Amino acid sequence: MKQFLPLLVAIVLGSICTHAIAEDLTSGEYFVTQTWSQETDFRRPFFVNVPNQRQEAELPVFIFLHGNGGNAKGAMNGFLRRNRELAAQYITVFPNGYRASWNISAERSKADEVVFIEAIVKRLAKYENVSSNEFSIMGNSNGAALVNQLMIESKLPNVRNFISGVSPLNVFQHDGMNFRAKGKDNNYKEIAKPMVGKRLMNISGTEDRLIPYRGGPSRVIPAKGGKLGFVDAEESIFLWAKQMGYKGKKLSKPSRVEGKLGVFSYLDGDVIHYKVVGGGHGATGAISEQKLLKFLKAK
Repeated sequence: MKQFLPLLVAIVLGSICTHAIAEDLTSGEYFVTQTWSQETDFRRPFFVNVPNQRQEAELPVFIFLHGNGGNAKGAMNGFLRRNRELAAQYITVFPNGYRASWNISAERSKADEVVFIEAIVKRLAKYENVSSNEFSIMGNSNGAALVNQLMIESKLPNVRNFISGVSPLNVFQHDGMNFRAKGKDNNYKEIAKPMVGKRLMNISGTEDRLIPYRGGPSRVIPAKGGKLGFVDAEESIFLWAKQMGYKGKKLSKPSRVEGKLGVFSYLDGDVIHYKVVGGGHGATGAISEQKLLKFLKAK
């Protein structure tokens, strides 16, 4: 695996060039410069790993968003160690959350995370060795909440696949009637119309003590006025399936069972939920690298 080069690239929001970059993306540390209420011209890092000895002219990109309390370097080291085959086929990218968090409701970060991730996608899509319309974004826990928010708010055409680990929609992101945009003050007042044609895999554990599988308030995760509430995991995937064009009824039982996994599949697997029976907040680990690759590569 290629060692990281001491390459520092500043990406200034609002002034990203519109033409392609006549060079290949290489492994290293890159930056997005962003200003918000907590910081001015703050350089937010993200780490890129480009696989060695690839003959293809263009490679797909896989972005991974760590959970609350985590960081990009730790997530990168763990993910690349566990997913060697994926890392050999994809450019993998690991953004760093501000103060070890992503701004969804009442986290330490107050940054505009959608703008941050979109800036990364826009920049990387311009490199010659990047397949500009083959981006996938996966997040775990707080990072998965950001995956949901990106699906709700982002209008970028580059991202095809989304994977949310142990975080279905929260009750701010979907109020029972509509999807909601977060807004500057995290008030979720604006009704949102997510893009269609996107693919989603969600993984949730039935014994998760932080994010209840059957929905309701978390025992731990804060929100304005109390604890953050969540949509039932099976209802959440059904809401996404409807948004992506599904016209049938909500599945009352799994489409199939694979050991401890109950699989709820909509739209021929383009929207899919893995119910990890007995799984806790680490339920994402129940999905093998092969299952992940199969989802990413499906046409």
